[in-house]
Amino acid sequence: MSGPATRCGHIAIVGRPNVGKSTLLNHLLRQKISITSRKPQTTRNRILGISTTDAAQCVYVDTPGLDRRHRKAINRVMNETVMAVVAEVDVIVLVCERLNWDERDQAVLDAAAGSAAPVLLAINKIDQIVDKHRLLPHIERLAGLHGFAEIVPVSALGGHNLDALEASLRGLLPESGFLFPADQVTDASSRFLAAELIREKITRRLGDELPYKVTVEIEQFTEVGGTLRILALITVDKPGQKRILIGEGGQRLKQIAAAARKDMEQTFESKVMLECWVKVRTGHMTEARTLKSLQAK
Repeated sequence: MSGPATRCGHIAIVGRPNVGKSTLLNHLLRQKISITSRKPQTTRNRILGISTTDAAQCVYVDTPGLDRRHRKAINRVMNETVMAVVAEVDVIVLVCERLNWDERDQAVLDAAAGSAAPVLLAINKIDQIVDKHRLLPHIERLAGLHGFAEIVPVSALGGHNLDALEASLRGLLPESGFLFPADQVTDASSRFLAAELIREKITRRLGDELPYKVTVEIEQFTEVGGTLRILALITVDKPGQKRILIGEGGQRLKQIAAAARKDMEQTFESKVMLECWVKVRTGHMTEARTLKSLQAK
């Protein structure tokens, strides 16, 4: 006799910018693989995160925030990425936040509703709702917008109700064998993760001072005597941006590198020696080419 059937499938995490999609993914995996920031659309790429139990394997796909209001090439490519993902997955998690629902959330729902996949609505950041009595009427209103497979209130950052969310998602997956080894957490390379961790620290510390076109490339990633030696090239578009990034006496770049190195040591479970340097390459990439280059990593 064969053993009990296992379930496996791809789960898209979608939502407008800044609702906590990447934070949710990291906490579902109990490991950081997707960078987070208060700056909208920090996530540029499809990032796979894999969570495996004895009976199920959830292959999460983190996506950029979908926002149709902006017409820049970078936003257009991000939106195209989201649309391509929702057309391919087995389950969709639509993330909104607190008691908020506006035309941007509705646009994401419209995109998700065009897929054949069931849509689960995750209401994030419920720990920030002061009057909890307003939550149930809000859930009832949202339930009338679409035939959601389920509506689950959560706090990704606080870890509230994530077990219930995971159980619901596993139940929606098709019966299938696993796609990845049980101990694999992501399909992203170590070089890609290292570059993303540096980009996260830049985005968090500089906010709107630097544009989206700042890129990070890992030029060296080697292990010597149990220590990872990583050399990173940060490319900006203008000399003034380089000065901002380096800071007075190089202090800002040192702080960015120190914070990134700390996260790398946790991610790679190894001592890390990180060296970062900044180069100006005017017009080094158009926004669309920047994204496509990153998505190819």
